[in-house]
Amino acid sequence: MSHAQHALNSRKSQPPGRRSDAGQIRLTDRDVTGLVTLAEMYAAPGDLLARHLDVTPGRLRDITTRWRHAGLLGTGRLIAGPQWYWLTRAGMRQVGHGWAPGPPPLTRLAHIRAALAARMWLESDESWTHGQAWWRCERRIRGDLHGSQNVHVPDAEILWPTVPGSPSAGQTWAIEVELTPKAAGRTTRIIAALLDGPYQSVVYLCAPPALPVVTAAAGRFPADQAARIIIRSLPRLALTRKPS
Repeated sequence: MSHAQHALNSRKSQPPGRRSDAGQIRLTDRDVTGLVTLAEMYAAPGDLLARHLDVTPGRLRDITTRWRHAGLLGTGRLIAGPQWYWLTRAGMRQVGHGWAPGPPPLTRLAHIRAALAARMWLESDESWTHGQAWWRCERRIRGDLHGSQNVHVPDAEILWPTVPGSPSAGQTWAIEVELTPKAAGRTTRIIAALLDGPYQSVVYLCAPPALPVVTAAAGRFPADQAARIIIRSLPRLALTRKPS
């Protein structure tokens, strides 16, 4: 047997070495969309994440299994209803953010769900696409404040670039997702602070219990300020927890 044949046979008998890309996945545009959304929104329930990515529940399981095996994703059934997903520390590094990883507190899950549903509803509108609007999440807003205290932070901002033909071009809107009613005085103070800020419009997306308080508070402002307050009902998906 030649020296070359002996060497070849020896290699065949040895286990293959670890690939340099082991434990990594090639990210598609859909992967990036999903991972960035989880980072920005803290977490997401499976039914909304599937809708956001425009995939079936079965396809979502395939996608999230890949993320989990790569160490990017944590998952669990935190409350009754669908599975929840969030990024691990490695997942946060993957999308370039230093935000705290892991599951959010149980007390915040309803609000997180509502905020994601509100975002999806707003992004589905034709004006969003035409105006090339951009959702600026609460985490980004807080980060830019650099720890400033006594400043009310909206649940999100919508930034409207200067796009020809867009009626909102150059504007920034504050987004508030309201599930439960706050005290009337506090609601009025929050609206006043937002109107005094950099926002051309203050948009309230309300669950039924919160709607009367927000509507009454908006009615206390002068007509020119009241015209900048937009009040809408939250989409039904914000309040629905379907098993998956």
